[in-house]
Amino acid sequence: MTRGNELGDFLRARRGRLLPEQAGLPSHTSRRVKGLRREEVALLAGVSTDYYTRLEQGRERNPSEQVLGAVARALRLEADAAAHLFRLAQPAPQPATPAVTTVSPELLRLMEHFLDLPACIVGPALDILAANRSARQLYSGFARMDNQLRMLFLDPFGRRFYQDWERAARSMVSNLRAQAAPFPDDPRVTQVIGELSLRSPAFADLWARYDVRPCTSDDKPLWHPQVGDLAVHYEAFTVTSAPGQRLLVYSAEPGTPSADALVLLRTLAEDLPPNTRGASGRATAGRAPIG
Repeated sequence: MTRGNELGDFLRARRGRLLPEQAGLPSHTSRRVKGLRREEVALLAGVSTDYYTRLEQGRERNPSEQVLGAVARALRLEADAAAHLFRLAQPAPQPATPAVTTVSPELLRLMEHFLDLPACIVGPALDILAANRSARQLYSGFARMDNQLRMLFLDPFGRRFYQDWERAARSMVSNLRAQAAPFPDDPRVTQVIGELSLRSPAFADLWARYDVRPCTSDDKPLWHPQVGDLAVHYEAFTVTSAPGQRLLVYSAEPGTPSADALVLLRTLAEDLPPNTRGASGRATAGRAPIG
């Protein structure tokens, strides 16, 4: 994660995206900055321009919940982005719990019982830490099955696999901000963000938008070279016993061609070995470079 004045970066990015007319302000005046001016955000939030400027510059260290709530409303932040604002402005006094990158044997056994449903475990940097047979077959068109962000942004197959690539990219980057937020000093998170920012202009542009939205449930149109089009539903479950881990499960509506395709993928995957820690055979896939 970017260190330094991350609160200021967040506030500048979000006010730069808010048009005056969206905030109920006149838009006919000439503007030298994109989006709202600092004094306009201060006016909408009911604070002085000097106070808001100090907040954005990182010089105001103890903003009240009332002020933060007012700024969130002024910037039209959705619930997840508002929660992120509070997290940046009022960091927990205790060190964050480190992310767990080793998948337990019990969770590995559980995933194998999903049979026709592709399932995998991801960490806060969206590394694929483990996957069942069906998931490995689902992702078999990628050169490597290691990190969801690398697969999406750096593997050419990603633009074919995700039929609505732009939507998938926006969703995954905003999900990364949400999932990585509790682990601001995690070296793997920092590594993934840094490498993708350098190697993918598309990722860098989306990361600079400061969207924060966990992806817990979604419908995804996919394409697989062996079964064709897939309309699947995605659910993410927090693994409470392992901080930072989430269980992802893909399903399809019963009786549809996509449901039949998932059964076929499981059949094609029967010769694959069962779950092992790390989708690529390493003890913890999350510590490998993404390049």
